[in-house]
Amino acid sequence: MAKQPVTFMIIGGGWRAEFYIRIAAALPDFFRITGMFVRDAEKGARLENKYNVRTYRTMDELLAHASGSFAVLSVPRTVSPDFMSELAVRGIPVLAETPPAADLEALLALYRKLPEGARIQVAEQYAFQPKHAARLAFARSGKLGDLWHAQVSAAHDYHGVSLIRQLLGVGFEDAVIQGSRFGSRILKGPSRQGPPAAEEFVDQLQDIAAFRFEESGKSAVYDFTREQYFSWIRSGRVLVRGSRGEIADDRIRYMSDYATPVYSELQRIDAGHDGNLEGYHHVGILAGERWLYRNPFAPARLSDEELAMAAVLQAMGDYAQGGPSFYSFAEAAQDQYLAIMMREAIERGTAVRTVRQPWAPPSP
Repeated sequence: MAKQPVTFMIIGGGWRAEFYIRIAAALPDFFRITGMFVRDAEKGARLENKYNVRTYRTMDELLAHASGSFAVLSVPRTVSPDFMSELAVRGIPVLAETPPAADLEALLALYRKLPEGARIQVAEQYAFQPKHAARLAFARSGKLGDLWHAQVSAAHDYHGVSLIRQLLGVGFEDAVIQGSRFGSRILKGPSRQGPPAAEEFVDQLQDIAAFRFEESGKSAVYDFTREQYFSWIRSGRVLVRGSRGEIADDRIRYMSDYATPVYSELQRIDAGHDGNLEGYHHVGILAGERWLYRNPFAPARLSDEELAMAAVLQAMGDYAQGGPSFYSFAEAAQDQYLAIMMREAIERGTAVRTVRQPWAPPSP
């Protein structure tokens, strides 16, 4: 029997919410939007005309007319906690956009306010992007031995911290964080609005932070400048080092025994190149003869970001039906907390030490 599409509602109608609409439109066999809560009537009308979705002006109206397995919460972080707790009290599973709250005070208040058993996951998509998913798969395969160090220059704040924690598997460990900030100038690149209209140099800030996780002794370096997201001349970098090998961007090196090094690369496979007539889409990531990532949504023409968000929606559909947690409120709160402390270390220019927060599970 064919699997039914995952049905969901959307709270919010901004730039990020439109990603979910486009993904559902591109993958009708996987996803279906039952309705959207958009307070602004003009914005709601525009979304309805552009995407053929139904919008409602109040939460009660949405819930009365649109049923779904869960609600995607795509609103500013300053108001997200109020919506999250309201939906949780109503017994509705929530997939909340990142981060779940703006600061530590708001995170703690939300944690105390959520009812016991609230079904909440957070839409942290970076670990689901093809290249990051491939790196995570190889790091967790055991071929690198014990994982000790990571360097991530691929995403800002809590996104970068999330990749660090997942690559190293450090859980909710306390950390000592040191940070610095540097300024420079760069030729302005594209933005959300599109390519630049003329040559213009802009100031940029580069944040660098070093983490030492106290329980395991593992370490990490965070390095990012906002221009990396859109710039054509600022690339990302990821390094993972273990006792038997490392992943450096797309290169893999490890020892199969004490005298035999193995060298490989992450090879991106896309259909539709040259004489290939399968249609242009991402196929997966290979390392030698092993698939580290296979695109489950082929042959839809989606960006890596959209593929990651589709994977999050699919995981949330399973979770809402009783499946496993994939990125809980506690995980998201921890990443946001570490990012907050990292910013403090960078701005103060001195080391800061994190402490265990109440959302962390009991120590073993």
